[in-house]
Amino acid sequence: MDVTSPGPLAPAVLDRADVRAALSEHDFAAFFALVKKWGGLSQNRIAVACGLTPGKVSTIISGRQRVTSFDVVCRISDGLRVPGHLLGLAPRTWENRPTEPQRPAQHPTDDVPWRADVTVTMAADLTRSDFVMDRRAITRALTGATLTGGALLDSLEGWLRPAATCVRPARRGRLGAREVDELEDIARMCRHWSRSDGSLRRQVVLGLLNEVAAALDEHQAPHIETRLYGIMAQLAGSAASMAWDSGSERRAQDYYRLALRAAHAGRDLVFGANVLAGMARQMLYRDRADDALQLVHLAQEGARQVVGPRVRAMLHSREAWAYAGQGRPAGFRRAIGRAEEALADAGPGDGEPYWIAYFDTAELAGVTGGGLLDLARQDPGGYAPAAAAEFRRALSVLGPEAGRSHAIDRALLAECHFLVGDVTSGAAETHRAVDAARTAPSGRVRNQLKTLYPYTVGHRAAWSARDGIRELLSR
Repeated sequence: MDVTSPGPLAPAVLDRADVRAALSEHDFAAFFALVKKWGGLSQNRIAVACGLTPGKVSTIISGRQRVTSFDVVCRISDGLRVPGHLLGLAPRTWENRPTEPQRPAQHPTDDVPWRADVTVTMAADLTRSDFVMDRRAITRALTGATLTGGALLDSLEGWLRPAATCVRPARRGRLGAREVDELEDIARMCRHWSRSDGSLRRQVVLGLLNEVAAALDEHQAPHIETRLYGIMAQLAGSAASMAWDSGSERRAQDYYRLALRAAHAGRDLVFGANVLAGMARQMLYRDRADDALQLVHLAQEGARQVVGPRVRAMLHSREAWAYAGQGRPAGFRRAIGRAEEALADAGPGDGEPYWIAYFDTAELAGVTGGGLLDLARQDPGGYAPAAAAEFRRALSVLGPEAGRSHAIDRALLAECHFLVGDVTSGAAETHRAVDAARTAPSGRVRNQLKTLYPYTVGHRAAWSARDGIRELLSR
């Protein structure tokens, strides 16, 4: 079927109120069932049109699995010719360009091929949908459960393979080195923004990301194209951090995956490793240490030959944190030792990217403290004092100007005190954490304060601290 032929669904099916309601709510179990009933399509035909397996379609219809992948939503729209506005998406290319040849159907997999042109399309769709998608659809379908286990890790295997060939865009691009220099400066500023929470700034980042995607949809000079993919990777990484900080964890994961694909297309293995480390950190916050460790190992495998000592130290620190989350103190100590050795080899002007400059002895102390705290939750007396010492080391360097990092380390230090029964010190540190949180609005900081709340219950010395947490979280 080409785009000049009708879609598999009659217009009357898409005009039904129950079909439109299912689409607006991203209730694909109901939608597929209605397509079978009123559209006369079998599960096999739905699967072929959408690039899914028949078994996958069956699990969706039965309600055993929900569609939460943005990529799959787009493929359903394209495969069944569902206009974008019915799904809260921007208009699809086949709606606007009736003479454009249809792309070949993808293999039945939840992943999209690692081709540069597909990465551009993903960036355009993802950013446009953030601007136009109905808020309920985003909340229900895109900010829910993150991908974990095989669903996540299998989708990232393309990181280790060369990029697939793609058809060159027909339109000519005119960007020169000066414009790309300016875009790189802006991307650098956006990475600084990503350390703070701000919806307006996030909209700016998404707008820039969409503009870069538009530029890449044209035929740029090869060296310009490579740099543009690097800019896309950095902007997507910033968007991921901002989405995560605002509580949209699934959306953050979508942008992390886009950032990894863009780094892959731009042949920036070092930044790609950094993206995987960011995804690992997200898994660690969700107590998914096994997934985090595999993500770190994927980063190390793909970029081992090109990373400098500071990036290598950062990756070892995330590896150590994952070992701690698994309850493996020997593995934790071994990986932390490697991180310390690598960081000792790093120096000023060593040619590493600007974005890794943050990883210094204070940052390593904070990560070390986090790993020890994970172990302390199982053995408070054995690890909590050491964790507290590491957090104090970090806080001696990272003052309130560090914003989110300072507030989180304060909250983690308070937990160390509570774990060993020092309620007075724990309450005092909780007060400091709350004060820091007031000047560093962040979803991650708020979540950290939520973990402190149970420790304050039943202790008169912690009543005031508990009131401070309650007051802050009620905003």
